[in-house]
Amino acid sequence: MEFTIEDVPWSAPDAVALRAAQRAEIAELYGTPDSEPGIAPSAADVPVFVVAYDPAGTPVACGGLRPVDAATGEVKRMYVAPPARGTGAAAAVLAALEDRARGRSWTRLSLETGHRQEAAIRFYARSGYTPAPPFAPYTDAPDSLFFTRALPAAREVRSAGGI
Repeated sequence: MEFTIEDVPWSAPDAVALRAAQRAEIAELYGTPDSEPGIAPSAADVPVFVVAYDPAGTPVACGGLRPVDAATGEVKRMYVAPPARGTGAAAAVLAALEDRARGRSWTRLSLETGHRQEAAIRFYARSGYTPAPPFAPYTDAPDSLFFTRALPAAREVRSAGGI
């Protein structure tokens, strides 16, 4: 399936709705309304946020980037609505985020995910992300798993089949 990826403000209605759906799903999974192990992301610290739209124009997935240091970004609020899972929406969003990260001269992306989010863990592993040690502000997050990936140069991505 083809998706249209749009850069949107953190406060865009489609972004807000997708993030709310993600938080509700995570609250149910962990049995708590707030399982955020670190500093909650916000418009002030997430300069990149994208929404994926299906061919009918329905917002189906999202994700953002928060700077960690001069060379590293953190994937935040990656989410795919249940009806769009298995369609390639997650891969499209992650590829877009990696492209935006390269545009910011970041050479690595890192992320934190919960230990009960098995589909996310499998997805990140399939996408080339490898287990990593905790990074701030999650160093005391016992239920978190951490992954990282060095970003290939854009020409390497294209020569490997493109995005």
